[in-house]
Amino acid sequence: MLALLLKDIFDLDAENVIINRDRYSLNSLNGFFETKAGEFFFKFHQEEGEEAMSGEYYRADILARAGIPVDQPIHMSALPGEQILIYRRRNDRRFSDVLRDLDLNPNLDEEAIAVAAERRLSAELLSVYRRTLHSVTAEEVASEPIHRLFYERMIDPESRTMPGGRYANFYVGRTFRFPDVELDWEAFSRARFVINGLRYQRTVGELFAAAADRLRPQKLADAGGVTAHGDAHNANVWYARSGEEAVLSFFDPAFAGTHVPTLLAEIKATFHNILAHPLWLYDPAEAERRYRVRAEYGGGVLNVETNWALSRVRRSLLEVKARLLWRPLLAELKARGNLPADWRTVLRLALFLCPTLVMNLRAGASTHNPSSSLLAFSVAVMAGSEPESGSDDMRRFLDGIDPESSAGVSSI
Repeated sequence: MLALLLKDIFDLDAENVIINRDRYSLNSLNGFFETKAGEFFFKFHQEEGEEAMSGEYYRADILARAGIPVDQPIHMSALPGEQILIYRRRNDRRFSDVLRDLDLNPNLDEEAIAVAAERRLSAELLSVYRRTLHSVTAEEVASEPIHRLFYERMIDPESRTMPGGRYANFYVGRTFRFPDVELDWEAFSRARFVINGLRYQRTVGELFAAAADRLRPQKLADAGGVTAHGDAHNANVWYARSGEEAVLSFFDPAFAGTHVPTLLAEIKATFHNILAHPLWLYDPAEAERRYRVRAEYGGGVLNVETNWALSRVRRSLLEVKARLLWRPLLAELKARGNLPADWRTVLRLALFLCPTLVMNLRAGASTHNPSSSLLAFSVAVMAGSEPESGSDDMRRFLDGIDPESSAGVSSI
């Protein structure tokens, strides 16, 4: 079927078509094929309601012109339902696979090379964001395809009402199974999370409602716009190793744009490359084997205990992202008078939507089991909500990137 489609769209005579079994391809399909002209890598992207989507997919030239390292496709189709990129096949690994190996088999020397590559990429991106940062209108922001990763997944594509889309399909009216606890949507959406002794201010239902309001595209023009990839999770990043150095470059710029809301530009990369690991989002079965996750429910409180934590390499990446990108970017916004007073809330709400809307986190709905489902929602709440008191990784991260804070990134 794929060979026929490639022939129909690009007039390519594809042979030896291979579909990759890829834990990171949650909304896409990728693999390899051969022609008389050589070997190629393909990636198909699918999104609900593509026909109604504004903007154009796959604008790699936008990123290249801005100075963002990006692999240019040799063939592409942006037709709804047939959104395909064809690249020359590379022998490089994806950064996601490199980092997974380091999660499971820590190695200080290899981690240093990977973190140094991330450091160089973050510095490059900061330079691009500073250079392309500009005032935007609500209409310009609303036209960007990046909203398909956030707000558009919460509403019905036809009626434009909330709840809809993945939010409604995944969660509203559904049952949530955790270890020794089963809750319906009404109880779960209103439950107060207490995670390893920290009580969080907002419930899952409150976070979705707040996100539907504050992340409405027309409201995100207040921090200006930049040229950005927008969906730079590490399965869209090549890791080109040469000796004791590695260079990172993007591919699949499905949500790239020139008016990407500044506060959304690095959200997907921050969550999916750091907080989604180790294992719990993409390897639920392995997470269940490795981590202890327990739940108790009573009096409207969901009490969670877990020994899951960021791995050493992910914590190092979080520090790099904070020090070399987020803190100076927010300082630039503040200096220009474009930093919204509620920037922490915007970041938290967008981070919360990353896992909850990228895949169905309920046990049994897709790949998640009761333990990984509980862990998934716990990390989502930690990302989205401030704790009532005390501190956690996310509060330390936000304190560290606050341009008005004296705490500094070393507090992460």
